[in-house]
Amino acid sequence: MYREISVARSDSSAHVAVVTMNRPDKLNALTKVMEAELRDAMEAADCDESVRVIVLTGAGKGFCAGMDINELEILPPGDIRAAQWMRPYDMNRRADFQSRYGYFPAVRKPVISAINGAAAGLGLVFALYSDMRFASRRAAFSTAFARRGLIAEHGISWLLPRVVGPGHAADLLLSARKVSAEEALEMRLVDRLCEPDELMTHTLEYAADLAENVSPRSVRVIKRQLWEQQFQTLGEATQMANAEMFDSIQSEDFTEGVAHFIERRQARFSGR
Repeated sequence: MYREISVARSDSSAHVAVVTMNRPDKLNALTKVMEAELRDAMEAADCDESVRVIVLTGAGKGFCAGMDINELEILPPGDIRAAQWMRPYDMNRRADFQSRYGYFPAVRKPVISAINGAAAGLGLVFALYSDMRFASRRAAFSTAFARRGLIAEHGISWLLPRVVGPGHAADLLLSARKVSAEEALEMRLVDRLCEPDELMTHTLEYAADLAENVSPRSVRVIKRQLWEQQFQTLGEATQMANAEMFDSIQSEDFTEGVAHFIERRQARFSGR
């Protein structure tokens, strides 16, 4: 079905979809084909009720080295705002997520980036738009833009300070220097650091725990809360939480959450 990505279910849990950028000879540098396929795969996983967690990774030695330079050289200025990339996303109502890569937070399921190698430029953008970032000790990071005569694109100037703080964000964006996995963990650019041969095992085990033992309904709501609270006051966030808690207490998953705890058995959440 796809030419430059692959999609499979994890052996750890059938509820975990693994989306792999698959141009290993080019360190999974992004093309128009891969960009369209990645968005299609994410939307399909979001619509598939059997999928509860999405893991994004790269084939071979790289995560994503950014836009393929051959395509970047011929990128017309109008492409950045072309209708086929900027169309509204049905998955989320906020205008803030109606952007080229805004579908990452708009997806209702957690997106975990398993960063196995270089994450530069758009590769780093993808990682930042994910909900969590697990990295191999061989991973390396760079914003890259300033060293190509470009600027902080696709909202990274908003995302990066919220992840690593304003000082680190300025350093990474202005210098566009290469950052090691260890330094990335120290500045909280990544959440977990793994040995290279353990990255996917660890990531998929974590994803399977989310998929099997946590209410999908709760996860959907909490993910939306985490992204939307960045645009809310404390009062607005509290009002949203109060309304969602009222609905949660009346849900099937709340009933099951209490029952499996009292009965000391595996949860059987329906997501409703």
